[in-house]
Amino acid sequence: METPPGWTLEPPPATAPTTPPAPAADPFGKPKRSWIREKLGAAGAAIAAFAAKAKTALLLLPKIKLLATAGTALVSVAAYATIWGWQFALGFVVLLFVHEMGHVVALRRQGIKASAPMFVPFMGAVIWARSLGNDALTEARVGLAGPVFGALASAAVAIVGLATHTELLEALGYFGFFINLFNLLPVPPLDGGRAMAAMSPLMWVAGFVAVLALAVAFPNPVIIVIAIFAAMETWRRLRARRAGGAMTEAYYRVSARGRTLVGLTYLGLIVLLVLGMHSTHLHATL
Repeated sequence: METPPGWTLEPPPATAPTTPPAPAADPFGKPKRSWIREKLGAAGAAIAAFAAKAKTALLLLPKIKLLATAGTALVSVAAYATIWGWQFALGFVVLLFVHEMGHVVALRRQGIKASAPMFVPFMGAVIWARSLGNDALTEARVGLAGPVFGALASAAVAIVGLATHTELLEALGYFGFFINLFNLLPVPPLDGGRAMAAMSPLMWVAGFVAVLALAVAFPNPVIIVIAIFAAMETWRRLRARRAGGAMTEAYYRVSARGRTLVGLTYLGLIVLLVLGMHSTHLHATL
């Protein structure tokens, strides 16, 4: 094909390559999307690190509880050792541990989670649970389980002590009997007060009078603290009973059979503990 005269063929004008617009930059000059990705990545890494630490803490929680129990037990042994020597102190703390484990076992049989025992020097030991059961009968069983376990442990120690003529074990048995008997005073927060939840609330008043009499006759910081807690807890429970309500009435409704079993267990423990003290008191040397 020929070009007409006066015409010239020229290549089309070159067009500049199109480039996408640059993304908006953040104040530090980085692209906005890149900055967001970095922030999200940092947040994700922080969350992952926190989750890993939380998982580690959960895995270590049983060990922490065990260490807390062991630590408070050692502190109590050291405290009691200043009075009775380390051998008696160690045995006494073991007896307290067995007593508290009775409560733990009873609670867990009811499907209630309970903490490991924590020791408080010169105040014994305690456990924590979200409740003591759904009714007064269950509370009574939980309360009596401690003295039952404690009485059996004290009896075992006393029997071995009497058989081998070991004064240390005889003294431990005697003191174990005494502590479990004291805990059966029918006033909350002592174990006897828990048992009386299934019986008559008038027993709480009688128990408080007994604790108050002990505080006057044998004044010491421990019995005074117990008397204060007994007054507070007895007043709270009596006021709740007076307030009534369907839930309160249902909680304290116990069958005749249940009351009989609680009463027999309570009185039986008292008799056995008194006999145990009688069999060891002549040999007890603290």
